[in-house]
Amino acid sequence: MSNIVEKNQNYKKFVLDSRLKYFKPHATEIQKSFADEIFSSLGRNSKFIHPKFFYDKKGSELFEKICQLSEYYPTRTEISILNKLQIELLSFLDDEYRLVELGSGSSVKTRLLLDVLSNQKTLEYFPIDISEILAESSEELLKDYEKLTITGIIDTYEGGLQFLKNYDQKKNLIIFLGSSFGNFAPVDGYKFLQKIHQTMKSGDMFLIGLDLVKENSILESAYNDSLQITSQFNLNVLSRINDELDADFELENFVHHAIYNEKDQRIEMYLKSLCNQSVIISKSNLILTLKKDELIHTEYSHKYRLSQIHDLLDDIGFELKHTWLDENKYFSLTLVSKN
Repeated sequence: MSNIVEKNQNYKKFVLDSRLKYFKPHATEIQKSFADEIFSSLGRNSKFIHPKFFYDKKGSELFEKICQLSEYYPTRTEISILNKLQIELLSFLDDEYRLVELGSGSSVKTRLLLDVLSNQKTLEYFPIDISEILAESSEELLKDYEKLTITGIIDTYEGGLQFLKNYDQKKNLIIFLGSSFGNFAPVDGYKFLQKIHQTMKSGDMFLIGLDLVKENSILESAYNDSLQITSQFNLNVLSRINDELDADFELENFVHHAIYNEKDQRIEMYLKSLCNQSVIISKSNLILTLKKDELIHTEYSHKYRLSQIHDLLDDIGFELKHTWLDENKYFSLTLVSKN
């Protein structure tokens, strides 16, 4: 490991056994960031909560349930593509590669890609996630892959990528699956892709999942499921603020609200206030006042056309290797390298 990483005091190293370790920023810094961001995002006229805060332990568990819903097509569609691309993907990997995942994600998807790399002399997996749930999922993987070693990075994607940049010279296969990139506003998404591009070494690969434009009814059903799991997932972020920032949100005073904005090609998800109300968020030093029907924006999920995907990646400076689609052309997986 690079001396730069060993000497970086922003990371605490935890070695759980010879095959599993993880690095974690100081807990106080994470807590301060959460409180400060909530103060900033809810203390303005157009209120919002960043979607990265969905994923505490309960939020991550609820999202796993969402992925199994009949209406929520992205996960099963992406898995179907991963099942088909395994042999083709291997043809692009000309050396030993480490699997780096942005988000600890679904173990099903991770396993499919570990299987692609399993014939290598070494098998390494680096999950990067702000949620400590990655430690639990990592332990499950170790049971099924005897030669697997895991280095978890509990941090933001940007912080994890900076860590990776200074780690060593082994080639990385970086994956960003699901439709998580769609959560970024276009400008922020562009900057994030630039960050990934800057992190990559010559020979590194990047595999990104992107949800495609399709019929409005299919999109809106995916975010307004009949079992209301998505509603629970959306509302859970208020429970997290209550628990971690000493707030007094009353969840029964809010309702999940999701629509498709065809013009901007995105699902827009909100929490709607059902009455005039005030909420105290003690650790953010904020008294939040909401009117009846006022919206708190919690997520965008942008959808793309293939031409937009290829133009965007090309503009960043990536070299397009291949794009895989499902038979309905609902979803895409695109592999690129650094020019």
